[in-house]
Parts: sequence; C-alpha cells; structure tokens
Amino acid sequence: MKKKIFSIIIVCILLLSTGCGSSSYVKKDKKTIVTYESTGQNLQKNILCKPEEKELYELYEKYDDQLEVSLKDLPKCDDFKINSGKYQGLWNALFVKPLAFLILKLGKIVKNYGVSVMLIGLLIRLVLLPFSKKTLRQSENMKKANPELQRLEKKYANKTDNESMMAKSQEMMMIYKKYNISPFGSCLLAFIQLPLFFGFLQAINRVPAIFEDSFLGLKLGMTPLKGFSNHQYGYIILIALIILTTYYSFKDTMKQTGGNNEAEKQMKMTMTIMIVMISFASFSLPTAIALYWIVTNGFIILQNKILKKFIEIEDSKDKIIKPNKSNKKRGK
Repeated sequence: MKKKIFSIIIVCILLLSTGCGSSSYVKKDKKTIVTYESTGQNLQKNILCKPEEKELYELYEKYDDQLEVSLKDLPKCDDFKINSGKYQGLWNALFVKPLAFLILKLGKIVKNYGVSVMLIGLLIRLVLLPFSKKTLRQSENMKKANPELQRLEKKYANKTDNESMMAKSQEMMMIYKKYNISPFGSCLLAFIQLPLFFGFLQAINRVPAIFEDSFLGLKLGMTPLKGFSNHQYGYIILIALIILTTYYSFKDTMKQTGGNNEAEKQMKMTMTIMIVMISFASFSLPTAIALYWIVTNGFIILQNKILKKFIEIEDSKDKIIKPNKSNKKRGK
C-alpha cells in the first residue's frame, strides 16, 4: 500500500513539474491574483479563446500584456479548433486543446456547457473502464493473497541479511504469480488517468465560454463562496454532493486494501485528510469543475459495484471449471 501511494505521489510531482497540472494566473501585483467579481473565478493567463461577456472581456483587455496570447490573436470560442493559436507544447497539443475542443463542440450540440462537461467526464471514465476493472481485479487478488503475504512478513520479521531478503523476494514473487498479481498493475490506472484529469481541468479553466454559461440556474464560473456572498445558497448542494461522493468513493477504495490492518489505517488517514482538503477546496471550486467532480465520483461508485459483481461471477465460474477438470483427470 505504501508503494502504491508513493508511486501516485511521484506521478503527481512529475506531472506538476512538467506543467501538466499548473495554473497561470493574471495578477494585479506579484502576489494578488485578479478575480472576476461577477463569479469569483481567477483569471487565467493562458486562455484558449476570447471571453464573450463584455465585462469579462474588458477585464482581460486591461491585463492583455500578461496574457500568453494577446486577445486580438485569440479565436472566438465558437471558432476554436484543436490547432487554434500558437503551438504551446506537447502537453497542450495532446491533452488540453483536444479536450477543450470536445467540450465546446458537444456543448453546442446539447446547448449547455455544464451538460457537456459532465458527459465528457463520463466518457473519460468509460475509456478508462478496462483499466479500472484491471485495477479492481488486482485489489481482489491482493485480498486473497494477503494471508500468505502476512505469514511471509512474520517469517522474515527479524531477518535482515541479504540471503534472507533475496529468499523473501523470491517467495513474494511466487505468491504474486500464484494469485496473478502484477506489482505495478495497481498503479497503471493512476499513470493513465492523471494526465487526462489535469488536462480536463485545464481545458475547463482556460475556456471563458464555459464559465459564462449556466446549469440549472447555477453559473458555471461561480464559486460557492461567491454564491453565498450574493445570497445564492443553492451552491451548498454542490458542496454537499462533492463531499458525499468523495467520501463514498474513498470508502469503497478503502475496502479494496485486502484486510491488512496497517493498510486500512493508512487508507483511513489518507481518506480523512483528503475529505478535509476537498471540503475546504469545494468552497472555491467553480461550478463547472464541481459538476465534473460529482458526476465522475458518482460514476466510480456505481462502476465499482458493478465490476465487483462481474468479478464475483467470473470467480465462481472458475471455481466450477477447475473442480470439473480435476475430476476428469481422476477419471482417467
């Protein structure tokens, strides 16, 4: 479990260090980020297309010298294409611009960018479904292997010599092979979904037209904090849904640790920290990102329940087939 968490942290650091998860904000001075008073959103330096609202356009125009691409050189959001604007690196070309293009085009079809954000969030989860199943299968196999792994730990608890460590590694690999466990299988999903996750968030943040739209009366660029200050208390529903879906998705993940007491403690601590962090962050999340978060978390909860049923059916079939094969051999 420690290795899994460590691997995910390393991936996050690598992505952030290469600019994948970074945000670039317009600033009044070196410290103060410029916010759009109407919604409370922070102004991005690297927007992909022109704002349509007059007030927002004039605000960006005021800080045009800070923008990576001048307003006059940016396309209208309706005219945005994958190859629009200057080349801004492989990350933007492969992830941010294609995802922004999809959100905008689908938004025009369904007549709402909020719906578009949710549908593409679900589409990404569907693309990742085979990897999610593989990860869940690895977790279920780890549960089965856990008693043997714990016995192995006890066997070599007080042995630190090289010969014992080599023997322990060999026995551990044999247990992994017996239960069809890949040491890196559980990290595969994180390596694949993190670039998509960061790319999707940047695509939302860098397209002003998305934040200018509304969904069920909630402005997509509005943060709950700004909503509360405007006496719009409907935004509390978003906060509640973010916390609840995050809690249940983490709770479901915790059940996959395989019954190891140490792993369970680590997961409980991680879950508590994440819930607290996300609870505070949810007050400043724009509605568009909140919708994505809620829908994808809800999908993960439902997906895991369905996948577990499929895995249980597959395991029960394997149990039936294996005894039948052994009985045939005895008959011979």
